Amino acid sequence: MDNILSIVTFIPAIAASILALFLHGSDVAAQRNAKWIALLATTVTFLVSIGIYTGFDPSNTGFQMVEEGEWLMGLKYKMGVDGISVLFVLLTTFIMPLTILASWNVTDRVKEYMIAFLLLETLMLGVFMALDLVLFYLFFEAGLIPMFLIIGIWGGKERIYASFKFFLYTFLGSVLMLVAMVAMYADAGTTDIEALMAHQFASESFSVLGIYVTGGMQTLMFLAFFASFAVKMPMWPVHTWLPDAHVQAPTAGSVVLAAILLKMGGYGFLRFSLPMFPVGSAVMTDLVLWMSAIAVVYTSLVALVQEDMKKLIAYSSVAHMGFVTMGIFAANQQGIDGAIFQMLSHGFISAALFLCVGVIYDRMHTRDIEAYGGLVTRMPAYALVFMLFTMANVGLPGTSGFIGEFLTLMGTFQVNTWVTAVAATGVIFSAAYALWLYRRVVFGDLIKESLKAMTDMSSRERLIFAPLIVMTILLGVYPSLVTDVIGQSTTALISNYDTALAAAEAATQTAASH
Repeated sequence: MDNILSIVTFIPAIAASILALFLHGSDVAAQRNAKWIALLATTVTFLVSIGIYTGFDPSNTGFQMVEEGEWLMGLKYKMGVDGISVLFVLLTTFIMPLTILASWNVTDRVKEYMIAFLLLETLMLGVFMALDLVLFYLFFEAGLIPMFLIIGIWGGKERIYASFKFFLYTFLGSVLMLVAMVAMYADAGTTDIEALMAHQFASESFSVLGIYVTGGMQTLMFLAFFASFAVKMPMWPVHTWLPDAHVQAPTAGSVVLAAILLKMGGYGFLRFSLPMFPVGSAVMTDLVLWMSAIAVVYTSLVALVQEDMKKLIAYSSVAHMGFVTMGIFAANQQGIDGAIFQMLSHGFISAALFLCVGVIYDRMHTRDIEAYGGLVTRMPAYALVFMLFTMANVGLPGTSGFIGEFLTLMGTFQVNTWVTAVAATGVIFSAAYALWLYRRVVFGDLIKESLKAMTDMSSRERLIFAPLIVMTILLGVYPSLVTDVIGQSTTALISNYDTALAAAEAATQTAASH
């Protein structure tokens, strides 16, 4: 199918326009129509996106299904996917119908709510497909707006504080990235991402205000992009916006935030930092690896003392993203394969965990761990589902959570054994906080009167969890579903990275000899 990438990207935006222009009123019928239109649009988007997967050739390391055209004042509209981005597109289209189903009980400003999620889907898909710097930046930044509104309008009591904190953290990080993009255009004369990956940016060291900058311009550009992607991941210590955003966001907002939006940071490192600034990446590798290891241990310990279920799972997300950045900057096959696998796996598992919180929050309207206990007697099906995803989050072999953590630790071990040793303790801590949460919510005696009328999951809730269960177990026992698709692209990325580093080192030695 011609232009399949643009079709997939803009189906949700077209549905949002239809809702905005043609659906009027706020009665029950209008609300129901808004939900059905949003569900239909996201489902069609997913079904069409399967065509991207079936038409994708994993043995081709270049960009495929490329669409190119003139756009604005000489800028190009250019879209394409490679082995690194194609699965993130599928993850996005897979998760979105589930978030609409999870929002079926929303009664406040339903039309606007569905429009926000549909626009958010278009903008997230654009990030993973854009092959032009300006286009990427527009999609990357515009995605903040619907999420800001979702938290700020449909969130909890502290929603205004959380939404502004989310917006300011992520926006301020991206301002530096914009400055670096202008410098890249000035140096390379193009905003084409494919051309920029082949361009050699200056890596000669120099002094600025008495500070010696190893790696020169590449290191400065790396740091500018790092400021944006580290906040988006988020990495320690710029992670503090995430627990607040998760706690205040509605359930569907938390699902999208954890499953897809956080992955943009990791994707950015793979698309920009390693291929375009290899010398800068190599210079900063040790710092990033130690930041990642600290994140894994520190946020796991913080998760242990949380009283709010969503906050605990939010800190868990930061810890799991620590494994991702470790794998990426190990810059070897196991590390990068593991990082991508971990991001995809976390997309399914974290989405399911936030949905698990949503199921009991809809019944009790509290997220306090203390308010629960003994749910297994009233909700056996829920207890089973919650246990599966708790074990997957811990990294139990046989679930997708194990593969990603194992590969990233293997990759990092080849580069820095001390970082690996510190991060591996985080696996133990993750078991501690996850099992502690599960025991307090699900097991024990059912003594609280308010819990005795609890009903088990409805058929709609079971329908939401079914595909997440399938993917978590399927990827756990058959990981080559992912590794076969990404393998050649990551091999090419590492090969180009090593070649660029070797060339820069040779140039430095030549300059030194003269």
